Amino acid sequence: MLKIHNSLKREKQLFTPIEPGKIRMYVCGMTVYDYCHLGHARVMVVFDMVYRWLKASGYDVTYVRNITDIDDKIIKRASENGETIQQLTDRFIACMHEDADALGVLRPDHEPRATEYVPEMLDLIGKLEGNGLAYRAADGDVNYAVRKFPGYGKLSGKSLDDLRAGERVEVDSAKQDPLDFVLWKHAKAGEPAWQSPWGDGRPGWHIECSAMSSKLLGQHFDIHGGGQDLQFPHHENEIAQSEGANCCTFVNYWMHNGFVRVDNEKMSKSLGNFFTIREVLQRYDAEVVRFFILRAHYRSALNYSDAHLDDAKRSLDSLYFALRDVPPVAVEIDWTQGFAARFAAALNEDFDSHGAIAVLFELAGEVNRQRSGELAGLLQALAGVIGLLERAPTAYLRGGGAAAGGLDEAAIERMIGDRAAAKKARNFAEADRLRDELKAAGIALDDSPQGTTWRRL
Repeated sequence: MLKIHNSLKREKQLFTPIEPGKIRMYVCGMTVYDYCHLGHARVMVVFDMVYRWLKASGYDVTYVRNITDIDDKIIKRASENGETIQQLTDRFIACMHEDADALGVLRPDHEPRATEYVPEMLDLIGKLEGNGLAYRAADGDVNYAVRKFPGYGKLSGKSLDDLRAGERVEVDSAKQDPLDFVLWKHAKAGEPAWQSPWGDGRPGWHIECSAMSSKLLGQHFDIHGGGQDLQFPHHENEIAQSEGANCCTFVNYWMHNGFVRVDNEKMSKSLGNFFTIREVLQRYDAEVVRFFILRAHYRSALNYSDAHLDDAKRSLDSLYFALRDVPPVAVEIDWTQGFAARFAAALNEDFDSHGAIAVLFELAGEVNRQRSGELAGLLQALAGVIGLLERAPTAYLRGGGAAAGGLDEAAIERMIGDRAAAKKARNFAEADRLRDELKAAGIALDDSPQGTTWRRL
């Protein structure tokens, strides 16, 4: 029985879908004005794991992850680059897909762009205005009247009075209350604009997710996810918009993954510890990064450091060693038995990938002890459910391209042959020299009765 920690209720709850056998899930995606960073990688990988497990559990899942392709940062960056907004966003959407594909992230069922759903946003704003929750301000913006929505703060646990006390009052603000947020921004010279009943303008950030999710999943759906940083104000505002307009429950279960920290400090450009996915993948295999993310429970903070990535590589290597040394035999997973049952129990306990991976290591130990191809097949099959161990062990362990020392595979194999000849001639000094030269080039040798294999360090 699947349990999910529901941010709305602040507790773990038994999951019951709205429609038996079907799940509708929405996750807030990227604002595409730059390359994706490690925080984006965590959102993509975590909810990919959730998506995979829900499908493996037999649910018919509809997964939507949006793309924000219009906002202040996008407009500013396109102007700085001297390119159109579409040129900028198309380029970074392609880069986002490259990063996601490298990390083994499956494409969502729907990936809507905000600019394609402006009519739905206008319709939603019209409903809010009709329900007395939206007003046109003197500056031409249309704002949401936060104090008129009784449930505001229920997701974040923040009271309006506490929020108001911590808010610096804007001088000459056109808002009726500093806590009010914009639904429709009036047009400014040189910026893209759409026609609306309130004059030309463009949508605010929060309204797009309410409009796209209700269009693609309905006004009431099962799961809404995203990073912890979105819980307030973005997700709080989504609830206010959607429930204020449609007069029904918006989402049953809210999920938020934890922050990414770098050497125990919050990742930030100002601190100089900000890493894009591409920068990390220049140094580490993409599956190592995926494994590193999944090895932590999704709600915990994820501390990035070279030491933690190196440790993740060693751990993932050990799982691949088991599959290299004991060739897997294809098996059908019996979820009621042994390792498979415990693997499922972990993931059913709020998607505990940390616990599920612990089961994989126990199973790998049994593979090494029993030398069982069936157990190796089970290891590969279970790991594949969460997008791990899907490559041939040799392909993973040898990586791709040239090693750090510039050696290609042909050169490595030639040196291994020379070393074998030196050992046969009892020239152990030369054999050791060749091993050391390979190690200096980032190549480790593993000797066994079956011969010598190599892998990249």
